[in-house]
Amino acid sequence: MAIPAQLTVTPAPESSVVYPVPERWQHTYVSITGRNGEGEEIPLTGIRSGAWPAMVLQPGASGLDLPPFALHMDDSPNLDGSTVRGARASARPVLLPIFVYGIDRKTLREFKAKLANALNPKFGYSVLTFIEQNGEPRRLRCYYTGGMEGNEAVGASGFTWISYGIQLTAADPWFYGDTELAADWSFGSAQPFLGNPFLPLKLTKGTASSGTLTIDNPGDIEAWPVWQITGPLKRFRFTGPDGTSFGIPAQTGNIDALRVGRTLTVDCRPGYKTVTDDQGTIYFPLMEANPSLWSVPPGKSTAKADLLAGSGTPSVKVTVYPRYSTY
Repeated sequence: MAIPAQLTVTPAPESSVVYPVPERWQHTYVSITGRNGEGEEIPLTGIRSGAWPAMVLQPGASGLDLPPFALHMDDSPNLDGSTVRGARASARPVLLPIFVYGIDRKTLREFKAKLANALNPKFGYSVLTFIEQNGEPRRLRCYYTGGMEGNEAVGASGFTWISYGIQLTAADPWFYGDTELAADWSFGSAQPFLGNPFLPLKLTKGTASSGTLTIDNPGDIEAWPVWQITGPLKRFRFTGPDGTSFGIPAQTGNIDALRVGRTLTVDCRPGYKTVTDDQGTIYFPLMEANPSLWSVPPGKSTAKADLLAGSGTPSVKVTVYPRYSTY
């Protein structure tokens, strides 16, 4: 016996799904500048029909996001696998497919000479610049390693054009912006540091002062500060977020460790690591034992300062250069 059935149609509820609307975004501007970034800037994008002839970055560029990493591992004869002891970013290889087009042979030769001079590593590094619609530049310092040897084969070049696969290496694999984050403090006053208070640091003549630094590093990787300390200071110590520190202890005879009018620059950046005053005097021998020129991790972190001012108007300035993993 058949079982009667009735089709019931349930009206669909009103849709509550919110569909995202893509934001209109302009194409990325890319350029290259030779001679340690002081040469002529050569645009590689943003070419319009009226701008020909030109050098154009073609699709296929690589090496512009996260750099390669090297893992340091130890093997055990009795256990499977390895133990990771650490990781470090390696030099970044970059490939840029560039198409060079001239309206005539003379123009092509001029373009090739301009590009060769910008890439020649004997003149220094080249700076790759990337600018998105938000207007924040990201710059990568690279050295040319190959790719512009030239190929006269059919399909690789012509009478008024040629294509290259420019190979570059960034010894420092991180991108940098143009914005330097800085703050300074002088006797009897305190200024905000990267939008956060540096409290309660007030340098008083002959009085010890300690304070906490809340640092907001907007980069993707640790940043290395540059300190400029102007005397007189009898002693000082700066302790980083990891607990390590650097400073100059009190000197015998109650003399100033940093004399009045002298400005001591403590450059914590890799490749620099200098502690020198404005007259070229090296202060490393005066530093505390096992000093650590510490870095600032990405995001918010806390550091400490401990100072003893001398008889005068001391001041402290710190500059942080954020680093980014991609443009």
